[in-house]
Amino acid sequence: MATESTSSNSRGIGRIGTHLERLGPTWLAGAIAAGPATMGSLLVAGASFEYALLWVVVLSAILGTVGQYLAMRLGLLTEAGIVSVAERHLGSFWAWVLVVDAVLAAGLAQIVIMKTLASVSATIAAEAGVGVAALTDPRLWGVAWAVLLALGLAGGGYRFAEAGAKVLVSIVVVAFLAAAFVAPIDPGAAATGLVPAIPAGVDGALVAAGILGGAVHITLLTMQSYTMRARGWTVRDADTALVDVASSMLLAFGAFSLAVFLVAASVLPSAGVDPATIDGVGAAQTLGPVAGEYATWVFLAGLLGAAVSTLGGNTIVPPYLLADKLGWERSTDDGRYRAAIAGFALISAVGAFLGGTFFQLLVLTLAFGLVGTPFAIAVLLVLLNDPDVVPETNSLPANVGGLALFAVAAVLAGEFVQGELETIAEPASAFVVVFAAAMALAIVGLAGKYGRERLAA
Repeated sequence: MATESTSSNSRGIGRIGTHLERLGPTWLAGAIAAGPATMGSLLVAGASFEYALLWVVVLSAILGTVGQYLAMRLGLLTEAGIVSVAERHLGSFWAWVLVVDAVLAAGLAQIVIMKTLASVSATIAAEAGVGVAALTDPRLWGVAWAVLLALGLAGGGYRFAEAGAKVLVSIVVVAFLAAAFVAPIDPGAAATGLVPAIPAGVDGALVAAGILGGAVHITLLTMQSYTMRARGWTVRDADTALVDVASSMLLAFGAFSLAVFLVAASVLPSAGVDPATIDGVGAAQTLGPVAGEYATWVFLAGLLGAAVSTLGGNTIVPPYLLADKLGWERSTDDGRYRAAIAGFALISAVGAFLGGTFFQLLVLTLAFGLVGTPFAIAVLLVLLNDPDVVPETNSLPANVGGLALFAVAAVLAGEFVQGELETIAEPASAFVVVFAAAMALAIVGLAGKYGRERLAA
């Protein structure tokens, strides 16, 4: 009997291991979502309003899951990348708009996040008391990480990125959950944050929008069909794909967001931290006197893992889209695709040489990414509601969720563009505004095209 029981348990563990091994595509999206940019919004929210925006943190995980679910459906039902599907059914022009939109957003994010990773690496070296001065120089770390990223992804391809994402995201989630465990969280006060309310008027709305924007982004939406194709998933794998989406975005990303937010809300306000200047390193150093040196190191380790996992996932997005549009094989066996991955990874080293603070550059990064996101959502909704594209069009709940996503992304993008209008005389702000106007026209044009075709049908 004991032998049978042991054998049964082994088979059960084996089945669980098999299912976990099959998961992966959405974990790359989760790796990008659970990055320094999202962390910045969560830290500012906790430092500014304590627990008041906890309900927004929960909502962001839900909406992020909805977005990846829609992208997953398109990939499974068409068994093709989103760019080739858009080109086949919408036309080459719209496919190029999608490619340029995603490449610009991912490219800027790549550079800014590398700046964060390089700074964190140098900070950890300094905190550890490393005697070599060069190891406390962010520029050295930026070049080193860029080379490592290029060698790993160009050599290992998708499997390397997926394995790294699963390991790093898991470490990040555990690290921040550990930090949350030692932080002085007030459960009663936290529970009040589950009641929907926006504090401090417009400022509260902007911070809430920033939290939601971390989970709903063009890079996450466009990469999903390619990561599933790299796995060879089809409609027959729909159940596995659904578990993949839920485990990555709803559970892992949700746990990351909750842990970072709860730590920030419980520690930063009482420490007198200025929300306008706080960043991940500052939060870690502030946590030390409250919860001990252990908490500082755990938080820094989580921040490092978040930056690495985000860069790894983000690096493969532009090469995927370009390869799909130009007809390259999306495999490291194709020299052109391999060169695109290596080149995009190496370009990120520029971030370590940029001046300014992370949050100053983050404004521009979020503006680009979020301004382009509503167009990507619109493309998904148009394609998923066209019976010539998919054999099973969207259900009513799926469309309601998609429209809610579109509304959140559009409002958030509008807030950023409004801020850039105030400094439109500066070249960077002017470019953001022009880009926003182009994306708005693209959405109107796409909606008009879809309306005309539906009326003609």
